[in-house]
Amino acid sequence: MDKSRIQELIQRAIDQMRFSYVPYSNFRVGAALLTKDGKIYTGCNIENAAYGPTNCAERTAFFKAVSEGERQFDAICIVGGPDGVLKDYTAPCGVCRQVMMEFCNPETFQIILAVSTEDYRIYTLKELLPLGFGPDNLA
Repeated sequence: MDKSRIQELIQRAIDQMRFSYVPYSNFRVGAALLTKDGKIYTGCNIENAAYGPTNCAERTAFFKAVSEGERQFDAICIVGGPDGVLKDYTAPCGVCRQVMMEFCNPETFQIILAVSTEDYRIYTLKELLPLGFGPDNLA
């Protein structure tokens, strides 16, 4: 993926943070998910007083995409921070990694963690979820 595409995903994720509903943690997260055919789906985190129904930005983006028929993905960018201030990399939680495992090739799917459009790191899903359990395990 070229640098301009990476920077576009980072900026879309940063922009998405403003929609976060985070009255409990005040930790805003935005995500931008890239499909194989070049579409971008965004998501933000949405908290709930009961905590369990809370949904992460990454899953919001995936569920939006899947609900519209998408099934093939190349990359996701994730950004986050207290009050929306990006201070450090925000990695996906274990549940989000498992959702990625359902729809993505762990060897090739890229996870971009960013602090800015110039400060980012790229990992494969396999690096963040070694020995992951997915659909191939049930075949």
